[in-house]
Amino acid sequence: MPTFEEAKRKVAELVVAKGFGNTAREVPNKLLFAFIELGEAGDSWKKGKPPGETIEELIDVIFYVLDASRLIDPRANLDEVFEKKLTKNLARPPRYGEAFREKLGS
Repeated sequence: MPTFEEAKRKVAELVVAKGFGNTAREVPNKLLFAFIELGEAGDSWKKGKPPGETIEELIDVIFYVLDASRLIDPRANLDEVFEKKLTKNLARPPRYGEAFREKLGS
């Protein structure tokens, strides 16, 4: 199973091979494209398309996020960052991001 770091390297190779933008100036575009692909995934799911199509759109999101991450900080080890963030989230209380709903009474 590839790690985030391995996937990031493969995406970098793809970007270079296909001549896509490969500088930090491209970060806003890559984040925008990730957002667009996420919308396409939501649309695919909403329209009842085959699950594989929706998953493929989500993989496109991951490609753009990995590519943006390497341009933002090429030294960042995404495997380490993932584990650190996962540990942080696991230490939070259940449904930790939904307290605002209780305040709204919904």
